[in-house]
Amino acid sequence: MIRLLTDENFNQKIVRGLARRSIHADILSVRNAGLAGQPDGFLLKWAATENRTILTHDINSMKTLAEELLIQGEPMAGLILVPDRLPIGRAIEDLQLTIECSSQLEMYNQIKFLPL
Repeated sequence: MIRLLTDENFNQKIVRGLARRSIHADILSVRNAGLAGQPDGFLLKWAATENRTILTHDINSMKTLAEELLIQGEPMAGLILVPDRLPIGRAIEDLQLTIECSSQLEMYNQIKFLPL
């Protein structure tokens, strides 16, 4: 199962739905981690040290920063990009499938896009 860190502006309806469907899901928000307001690059590096894959709607900047880390040979615990226009139910279903059928090790240095 994948350990997740939700970006600061990630849709909480998706988080709640995912938590209800995957009761063993390990989901931590940026706010609950005490990281609110931190820049995206910092969050990617923090997530790598804590072995957490980031969930975000911030497709452009997070993808670019994650790719830069990979080019530089820096560790990245994974990034899942969820378009904010993706219907909530579909996002929950795809995320549930992703976190339950993948390991944290498989997410290492990976950038995944929803919908599946």
